[in-house]
Amino acid sequence: MRALVSVSDKNGLVPFVKGLVDLGWEIIATGGTQKLLESEGVKTIGISEVTGFPEICDGRVKTLHPKVHGGILARRDVPAHMQTLKENGIETIELVCVNLYPFKQTIAKEGVTLADAIENIDIGGPSMVRSAAKNWKDVTIVCDPADYDTVLEELKANGKTSDETRLKLSAKAYTHTAEYDACIATYMRKAAGLNEKLFLEYDLKQGLRYGENPHQSANFYAALEPAPFSLAFAEQIQGKELSYNNIQDANAALNVLRDFEEPFCVALKHMNPCGAAVGKTIEEAWQAAYEADKVSIYGGIVGVNRTLTAEVAMGMKPIFLEIVIAPDYTPEALEILSAKKNLRVMKVDMTRTDAPVAQYISVNGGLLAQQLDTQVETVS
Repeated sequence: MRALVSVSDKNGLVPFVKGLVDLGWEIIATGGTQKLLESEGVKTIGISEVTGFPEICDGRVKTLHPKVHGGILARRDVPAHMQTLKENGIETIELVCVNLYPFKQTIAKEGVTLADAIENIDIGGPSMVRSAAKNWKDVTIVCDPADYDTVLEELKANGKTSDETRLKLSAKAYTHTAEYDACIATYMRKAAGLNEKLFLEYDLKQGLRYGENPHQSANFYAALEPAPFSLAFAEQIQGKELSYNNIQDANAALNVLRDFEEPFCVALKHMNPCGAAVGKTIEEAWQAAYEADKVSIYGGIVGVNRTLTAEVAMGMKPIFLEIVIAPDYTPEALEILSAKKNLRVMKVDMTRTDAPVAQYISVNGGLLAQQLDTQVETVS
């Protein structure tokens, strides 16, 4: 049994590969991966020993070879495939452990050039990942270090991974290459001034019990990069799980809070403010917002843009609220609010930034995209 290992993210790699070696696997490795494994006492076969061809073009070409991809893609249940391998002196590869050049991290660096970005576009890696994922019936593809333990446990127990595990790993692999290519395409299209395609990538943050109504299914997804004034990256300190309508209402409150730099409080229900006020202090702002409509605030949301204090918390204590939002809380305020076990207490980053914020609104069969209006109006 042979495994091909070529990774950029080397977290957990050495124990994983040593585990394979203990089970009798041969290890084929490339470049820096081979150097790391050899330094840790793991015997490896260099990729050039397999291909019979040296790495060329500063490492741009090293695994794009029939002795690599033939060994991965050949179907073991097709005699003609296996005969072809035999005739060409190609040995099968049963496991591929590959993750890709850090393109996203490269383009996130300050001052990165187009040339820098291009040199971090992986070619051979995605090809091996896709080949192994395509032939998942016969080959185990591992591109996430979080899967190392699962793979090793199954190999130890059964001598091979299960069909179910290989199918899941194949799906993860295609997701890995899709995300990678989308990141590259977005960067290159921006550099080329093209805008007729929009690539969006979000990760599941929370499955929701239902959507706006009980018969509607729903999920909550978060962008990949943290953003201020975002419930997707908020810390929930206490309270029940957020619902779809909670999230909609809280987002509306955060968009109102974003508009004010002075101490400010907004009370909101069904995405409409029922009280809003500025003050010299957050206590003053809270009291004025509450006095605006003491009835409609019942069952609503309150957001403030300063640290929520014990005085404000005491004012909220007798009122039934769904959510309280603040950039921070004093320990005394949290102690007071903790008496209301179901109250959702959210801590949200409200750091102001000049960076443009993208806003996407779904319409039937389409999507509107614009920069969020974050301009703070001033009265002259």
